[in-house]
Amino acid sequence: MDTIPADARLIVFVKAPRPGFVKTRLATTVGPETAAEAYTALVETLIARLDGLSAIELKFSPLGAEAEIEPWLRPQWTASPQAEGDLAERLIGAFKDAFDAGHRRVVIIGSDCPYITPDDLRDAFQQLTNHDVVLGPASDGGYWLIGLRQPQPTLFKDIAWSTATVFQETLAAAAAADLRVTRLRELSDVDTLADLLHFNTWQVEHPTRL
Repeated sequence: MDTIPADARLIVFVKAPRPGFVKTRLATTVGPETAAEAYTALVETLIARLDGLSAIELKFSPLGAEAEIEPWLRPQWTASPQAEGDLAERLIGAFKDAFDAGHRRVVIIGSDCPYITPDDLRDAFQQLTNHDVVLGPASDGGYWLIGLRQPQPTLFKDIAWSTATVFQETLAAAAAADLRVTRLRELSDVDTLADLLHFNTWQVEHPTRL
């Protein structure tokens, strides 16, 4: 059963699975080729868990990577490039595009957390009926999901990205803007060798198929 309301849009940020371009932190310990293979496994696991949902848009980088992410598309899904710039500019651009297209609730997730379920997404969209912001905290101090009811570019300005303070800084920015915020359950991204080993064990216990 589709968990995405008719007025809503789910955006998944993905990257072309190129060695040296993805999972660069992981690549320092396992090498760029293995890191790229791990990233592909993460995306494919997430895609399998979202299979059957509609109104999903894959926002990819870099420009020109359509052919590389095409195998991840499903019927009724769409794909478009991310905006140019840093993560803040790419998030701002993605939200703006979705709201400009008429969507009233927009949720963005990354492709580094394979543990997201349709129930998590259902909860996020439901929370956006009476909150301005919904956040999924990550165990490393960032967030694995952010959802909005209208553009909020101030939430992405002056954030120390890729640090353990991203989630708290975002909460502070939301409080400064007097926004109503709620949070989902905490999940883990896969960024380190320890994370990858845990994911590999979890994947054996929770097999998914594309």
